[in-house]
Amino acid sequence: MKYFLLILLSNPVFAQRGIDTSETMTIGGIKQYIVIKGKDVTKPLLLFLHGGPGGSMIQIAGKVSGELQQEFVVVHWDQRETGETQKLNKTTQPLALQMFDNDTHDLIDSLLRQFRRPKLYLVGYSWGSGLGFYIADNYPELLYAYIAVSPLINQWKSDSISFRMLKETMGKKAQEELSQVKIPFENADQLYYHRKWLFKHDGQKLVSLTLRKSFVQGWAATWLGVLLESCSINRFESSPAFRCPVYFFAGENDYQTNYSVTHDYYNVVSAPKKDLFLFSNAGHRLPETHGKKFQEIIIDKILPETFYY
Repeated sequence: MKYFLLILLSNPVFAQRGIDTSETMTIGGIKQYIVIKGKDVTKPLLLFLHGGPGGSMIQIAGKVSGELQQEFVVVHWDQRETGETQKLNKTTQPLALQMFDNDTHDLIDSLLRQFRRPKLYLVGYSWGSGLGFYIADNYPELLYAYIAVSPLINQWKSDSISFRMLKETMGKKAQEELSQVKIPFENADQLYYHRKWLFKHDGQKLVSLTLRKSFVQGWAATWLGVLLESCSINRFESSPAFRCPVYFFAGENDYQTNYSVTHDYYNVVSAPKKDLFLFSNAGHRLPETHGKKFQEIIIDKILPETFYY
Protein backbone atom coordinates (compact mmCIF):
# COMPACT_ATOMS: atom_id res chain seq x y z
CA MET A 1 0.00 0.00 0.00
CA LYS A 2 2.85 2.38 0.88
CA TYR A 3 4.50 1.87 -2.51
CA PHE A 4 1.18 2.29 -4.33
CA LEU A 5 0.67 5.66 -2.59
CA LEU A 6 4.16 6.80 -3.58
CA ILE A 7 3.43 5.92 -7.20
CA LEU A 8 0.20 7.91 -7.11
CA LEU A 9 1.86 10.99 -5.64
CA SER A 10 4.66 10.92 -8.19
CA ASN A 11 2.31 10.49 -11.14
CA PRO A 12 2.02 13.70 -13.27
CA VAL A 13 -1.74 13.15 -13.44
CA PHE A 14 -1.95 14.07 -9.75
CA ALA A 15 0.46 17.02 -9.96
CA GLN A 16 -0.86 20.53 -9.40
CA ARG A 17 -1.42 22.37 -12.66
CA GLY A 18 -1.62 26.16 -12.73
CA ILE A 19 -3.19 28.49 -15.27
CA ASP A 20 -2.00 31.90 -16.46
CA THR A 21 -3.59 32.95 -19.72
CA SER A 22 -5.63 35.57 -21.53
CA GLU A 23 -8.52 34.88 -23.86
CA THR A 24 -10.81 36.69 -26.26
CA MET A 25 -14.39 35.48 -26.01
CA THR A 26 -17.47 36.46 -28.00
CA ILE A 27 -19.87 37.90 -25.43
CA GLY A 28 -22.90 40.00 -26.28
CA GLY A 29 -22.07 39.92 -29.96
CA ILE A 30 -18.58 41.45 -29.59
CA LYS A 31 -15.09 40.25 -28.67
CA GLN A 32 -14.35 40.63 -24.96
CA TYR A 33 -11.05 40.17 -23.15
CA ILE A 34 -10.41 38.15 -19.99
CA VAL A 35 -7.35 37.13 -17.99
CA ILE A 36 -7.37 33.85 -16.03
CA LYS A 37 -4.85 33.12 -13.28
CA GLY A 38 -4.63 30.43 -10.63
CA LYS A 39 -2.07 28.21 -8.94
CA ASP A 40 -4.27 25.15 -9.38
CA VAL A 41 -6.77 24.85 -12.23
CA THR A 42 -8.96 22.51 -10.15
CA LYS A 43 -9.69 25.23 -7.57
CA PRO A 44 -13.07 27.07 -7.52
CA LEU A 45 -13.69 29.77 -10.11
CA LEU A 46 -13.89 33.43 -9.02
CA LEU A 47 -14.96 36.21 -11.40
CA PHE A 48 -13.92 39.76 -10.40
CA LEU A 49 -16.14 42.56 -11.79
CA HIS A 50 -14.28 45.86 -12.01
CA GLY A 51 -15.56 49.31 -11.12
CA GLY A 52 -15.91 52.52 -13.06
CA PRO A 53 -17.70 51.99 -15.31
CA GLY A 54 -14.70 51.76 -17.58
CA GLY A 55 -12.23 50.99 -14.77
CA SER A 56 -10.20 47.99 -15.88
CA MET A 57 -8.34 46.27 -13.03
CA ILE A 58 -6.25 43.90 -15.12
CA GLN A 59 -3.10 46.00 -14.62
CA ILE A 60 -3.47 45.69 -10.84
CA ALA A 61 -4.82 42.13 -10.83
CA GLY A 62 -1.88 40.92 -8.74
CA LYS A 63 -2.51 43.58 -6.10
CA VAL A 64 -6.22 42.88 -5.68
CA SER A 65 -6.26 39.13 -6.31
CA GLY A 66 -2.73 37.72 -6.02
CA GLU A 67 -3.56 35.88 -2.78
CA LEU A 68 -6.89 34.72 -4.19
CA GLN A 69 -5.04 33.05 -7.05
CA GLN A 70 -3.62 30.56 -4.56
CA GLU A 71 -7.08 29.21 -3.70
CA PHE A 72 -9.19 30.14 -6.75
CA VAL A 73 -8.99 30.30 -10.50
CA VAL A 74 -9.43 34.07 -10.77
CA VAL A 75 -10.92 35.72 -13.85
CA HIS A 76 -10.54 39.45 -14.54
CA TRP A 77 -12.62 40.87 -17.39
CA ASP A 78 -12.43 44.12 -19.32
CA GLN A 79 -16.08 44.98 -19.88
CA ARG A 80 -17.26 46.47 -23.18
CA GLU A 81 -15.77 49.92 -23.97
CA THR A 82 -13.02 49.20 -21.43
CA GLY A 83 -9.31 48.38 -21.69
CA GLU A 84 -8.37 45.54 -24.00
CA THR A 85 -11.99 44.88 -24.99
CA GLN A 86 -12.31 48.44 -26.30
CA LYS A 87 -9.12 47.95 -28.32
CA LEU A 88 -10.62 44.82 -29.90
CA ASN A 89 -13.92 46.43 -30.92
CA LYS A 90 -16.39 49.14 -30.05
CA THR A 91 -20.06 48.77 -29.19
CA THR A 92 -22.10 50.11 -32.10
CA GLN A 93 -25.39 50.54 -30.18
CA PRO A 94 -26.01 53.10 -27.41
CA LEU A 95 -24.78 51.76 -24.09
CA ALA A 96 -27.46 50.54 -21.69
CA LEU A 97 -27.28 48.84 -18.32
CA GLN A 98 -29.04 45.73 -19.59
CA MET A 99 -26.17 45.15 -22.04
CA PHE A 100 -23.71 44.86 -19.16
CA ASP A 101 -26.08 42.68 -17.13
CA ASN A 102 -26.50 40.34 -20.10
CA ASP A 103 -22.74 40.31 -20.79
CA THR A 104 -22.07 39.31 -17.19
CA HIS A 105 -24.53 36.44 -17.35
CA ASP A 106 -23.19 35.27 -20.73
CA LEU A 107 -19.60 35.34 -19.46
CA ILE A 108 -20.50 33.34 -16.35
CA ASP A 109 -22.29 30.75 -18.48
CA SER A 110 -19.27 30.49 -20.78
CA LEU A 111 -16.81 30.12 -17.89
CA LEU A 112 -18.88 27.43 -16.19
CA ARG A 113 -19.07 25.46 -19.43
CA GLN A 114 -15.38 25.91 -20.20
CA PHE A 115 -14.25 24.76 -16.74
CA ARG A 116 -17.10 22.27 -16.28
CA ARG A 117 -18.22 23.80 -13.01
CA PRO A 118 -21.73 24.10 -11.53
CA LYS A 119 -21.10 27.46 -9.83
CA LEU A 120 -18.53 30.18 -9.23
CA TYR A 121 -17.72 32.94 -6.76
CA LEU A 122 -18.58 36.46 -7.89
CA VAL A 123 -16.91 39.65 -6.63
CA GLY A 124 -18.47 42.96 -7.68
CA TYR A 125 -16.56 46.15 -6.91
CA SER A 126 -18.28 49.57 -6.96
CA TRP A 127 -19.98 49.87 -10.39
CA GLY A 128 -19.35 46.14 -10.82
CA SER A 129 -21.40 45.46 -7.69
CA GLY A 130 -24.55 46.45 -9.59
CA LEU A 131 -23.84 43.77 -12.19
CA GLY A 132 -23.19 41.32 -9.38
CA PHE A 133 -26.49 42.14 -7.69
CA TYR A 134 -28.24 41.47 -11.00
CA ILE A 135 -26.73 37.97 -11.15
CA ALA A 136 -27.39 37.24 -7.47
CA ASP A 137 -31.00 38.38 -7.92
CA ASN A 138 -31.74 36.49 -11.11
CA TYR A 139 -29.31 33.55 -11.24
CA PRO A 140 -28.47 32.58 -7.64
CA GLU A 141 -28.07 28.95 -8.68
CA LEU A 142 -24.86 29.93 -10.52
CA LEU A 143 -23.15 31.32 -7.40
CA TYR A 144 -21.48 29.79 -4.38
CA ALA A 145 -21.51 33.33 -2.99
CA TYR A 146 -21.78 36.94 -4.10
CA ILE A 147 -19.24 39.34 -2.58
CA ALA A 148 -20.23 43.03 -2.90
CA VAL A 149 -17.33 45.45 -2.34
CA SER A 150 -17.91 49.21 -1.89
CA PRO A 151 -21.35 48.46 -3.32
CA LEU A 152 -23.99 50.55 -5.09
CA ILE A 153 -27.08 50.03 -2.94
CA ASN A 154 -29.03 53.28 -2.82
CA GLN A 155 -26.62 55.61 -4.53
CA TRP A 156 -28.75 58.74 -4.53
CA LYS A 157 -29.09 58.43 -0.76
CA SER A 158 -25.34 57.89 -0.49
CA ASP A 159 -24.57 60.92 -2.66
CA SER A 160 -27.07 63.01 -0.68
CA ILE A 161 -25.34 62.09 2.58
CA SER A 162 -21.92 63.08 1.25
CA PHE A 163 -23.33 66.22 -0.37
CA ARG A 164 -24.72 67.44 2.97
CA MET A 165 -21.43 66.59 4.67
CA LEU A 166 -19.44 68.59 2.12
CA LYS A 167 -21.71 71.63 2.37
CA GLU A 168 -21.28 71.58 6.14
CA THR A 169 -17.51 71.11 6.24
CA MET A 170 -15.86 72.55 3.12
CA GLY A 171 -14.79 76.16 2.48
CA LYS A 172 -16.06 79.06 0.39
CA LYS A 173 -14.78 77.90 -2.99
CA ALA A 174 -16.29 74.48 -2.42
CA GLN A 175 -19.63 76.06 -1.48
CA GLU A 176 -19.67 78.08 -4.71
CA GLU A 177 -19.07 75.02 -6.88
CA LEU A 178 -21.31 72.72 -4.87
CA SER A 179 -24.18 75.19 -5.28
CA GLN A 180 -24.30 74.05 -8.94
CA VAL A 181 -24.84 70.40 -7.98
CA LYS A 182 -28.14 68.57 -7.92
CA ILE A 183 -28.68 64.97 -6.90
CA PRO A 184 -29.35 62.92 -8.95
CA PHE A 185 -26.61 64.44 -11.10
CA GLU A 186 -27.87 66.03 -14.30
CA ASN A 187 -24.59 66.43 -16.17
CA ALA A 188 -20.83 65.88 -16.07
CA ASP A 189 -20.07 69.20 -14.38
CA GLN A 190 -22.29 68.37 -11.42
CA LEU A 191 -20.64 64.98 -11.05
CA TYR A 192 -17.20 66.60 -11.27
CA TYR A 193 -17.85 69.24 -8.59
CA HIS A 194 -19.29 66.67 -6.22
CA ARG A 195 -16.46 64.18 -6.71
CA LYS A 196 -13.77 66.88 -6.71
CA TRP A 197 -14.63 67.99 -3.21
CA LEU A 198 -15.51 64.53 -2.00
CA PHE A 199 -12.07 63.27 -3.04
CA LYS A 200 -10.45 66.10 -1.11
CA HIS A 201 -12.16 64.85 2.01
CA ASP A 202 -10.21 62.49 4.31
CA GLY A 203 -10.12 58.94 2.99
CA GLN A 204 -10.22 60.02 -0.66
CA LYS A 205 -7.11 62.18 -1.09
CA LEU A 206 -5.18 59.80 -3.33
CA VAL A 207 -7.86 60.01 -6.00
CA SER A 208 -7.88 63.81 -6.04
CA LEU A 209 -4.36 63.82 -7.48
CA THR A 210 -5.62 62.52 -10.84
CA LEU A 211 -9.16 63.95 -11.07
CA ARG A 212 -9.50 66.68 -13.72
CA LYS A 213 -12.62 68.33 -15.09
CA SER A 214 -11.63 67.52 -18.67
CA PHE A 215 -11.19 63.87 -17.70
CA VAL A 216 -14.64 63.69 -16.08
CA GLN A 217 -16.25 65.36 -19.09
CA GLY A 218 -14.56 62.95 -21.50
CA TRP A 219 -15.49 59.98 -19.34
CA ALA A 220 -19.09 61.16 -19.02
CA ALA A 221 -19.55 61.32 -22.79
CA THR A 222 -19.39 57.52 -22.79
CA TRP A 223 -20.43 56.51 -19.31
CA LEU A 224 -22.67 59.00 -17.53
CA GLY A 225 -25.96 57.66 -18.90
CA VAL A 226 -25.32 54.04 -17.98
CA LEU A 227 -23.93 55.03 -14.57
CA LEU A 228 -27.08 57.01 -13.80
CA GLU A 229 -29.14 53.96 -14.77
CA SER A 230 -27.29 51.84 -12.25
CA CYS A 231 -27.36 54.50 -9.53
CA SER A 232 -31.14 54.86 -9.86
CA ILE A 233 -31.70 51.33 -8.54
CA ASN A 234 -32.61 51.20 -4.85
CA ARG A 235 -31.59 47.75 -3.59
CA PHE A 236 -33.67 48.17 -0.44
CA GLU A 237 -36.70 47.98 -2.75
CA SER A 238 -35.46 45.83 -5.64
CA SER A 239 -33.46 43.22 -3.70
CA PRO A 240 -34.82 42.65 -0.19
CA ALA A 241 -33.76 38.98 -0.24
CA PHE A 242 -31.27 36.68 -1.97
CA ARG A 243 -31.28 32.94 -2.55
CA CYS A 244 -27.48 32.64 -2.40
CA PRO A 245 -24.94 33.66 0.27
CA VAL A 246 -24.11 37.38 0.14
CA TYR A 247 -21.18 39.18 1.75
CA PHE A 248 -20.47 42.89 2.01
CA PHE A 249 -17.12 44.72 2.27
CA ALA A 250 -17.15 48.43 3.15
CA GLY A 251 -14.62 51.05 4.21
CA GLU A 252 -15.61 53.21 7.17
CA ASN A 253 -14.19 56.24 5.33
CA ASP A 254 -16.04 55.46 2.11
CA TYR A 255 -18.26 58.45 1.43
CA GLN A 256 -18.72 57.63 -2.26
CA THR A 257 -20.72 54.44 -1.69
CA ASN A 258 -21.45 55.37 1.87
CA TYR A 259 -20.65 52.68 4.40
CA SER A 260 -23.72 53.64 6.48
CA VAL A 261 -26.02 52.73 3.56
CA THR A 262 -24.25 49.38 3.20
CA HIS A 263 -24.60 48.79 6.94
CA ASP A 264 -28.33 49.60 6.91
CA TYR A 265 -28.93 47.34 3.92
CA TYR A 266 -27.03 44.47 5.48
CA ASN A 267 -29.24 44.70 8.57
CA VAL A 268 -32.46 44.21 6.59
CA VAL A 269 -31.53 41.99 3.63
CA SER A 270 -32.13 38.27 3.98
CA ALA A 271 -29.93 35.51 2.53
CA PRO A 272 -29.02 31.89 3.37
CA LYS A 273 -25.71 33.22 4.69
CA LYS A 274 -24.58 36.82 5.01
CA ASP A 275 -21.90 38.88 6.69
CA LEU A 276 -20.56 42.43 6.68
CA PHE A 277 -16.86 43.31 6.93
CA LEU A 278 -16.17 46.93 7.88
CA PHE A 279 -12.60 48.17 7.33
CA SER A 280 -11.37 51.00 9.52
CA ASN A 281 -9.16 53.62 7.86
CA ALA A 282 -10.38 52.46 4.43
CA GLY A 283 -12.15 54.46 1.75
CA HIS A 284 -13.82 53.49 -1.50
CA ARG A 285 -10.75 51.79 -3.00
CA LEU A 286 -10.67 49.08 -0.38
CA PRO A 287 -9.42 46.22 -2.62
CA GLU A 288 -6.35 48.29 -3.51
CA THR A 289 -5.59 49.86 -0.13
CA HIS A 290 -6.44 46.82 2.02
CA GLY A 291 -5.96 44.06 -0.54
CA LYS A 292 -4.24 41.54 1.74
CA LYS A 293 -6.92 41.60 4.44
CA PHE A 294 -9.70 41.71 1.84
CA GLN A 295 -8.38 38.55 0.19
CA GLU A 296 -7.66 36.77 3.46
CA ILE A 297 -11.29 37.12 4.55
CA ILE A 298 -12.50 35.59 1.30
CA ILE A 299 -10.05 32.69 1.63
CA ASP A 300 -10.28 32.05 5.38
CA LYS A 301 -13.97 32.74 6.05
CA ILE A 302 -16.15 32.90 2.93
CA LEU A 303 -14.65 29.95 1.04
CA PRO A 304 -14.98 27.45 3.93
CA GLU A 305 -18.53 28.64 4.69
CA THR A 306 -19.89 28.37 1.17
CA PHE A 307 -18.06 25.94 -1.09
CA TYR A 308 -20.14 22.99 0.04
CA TYR A 309 -23.31 25.04 0.44
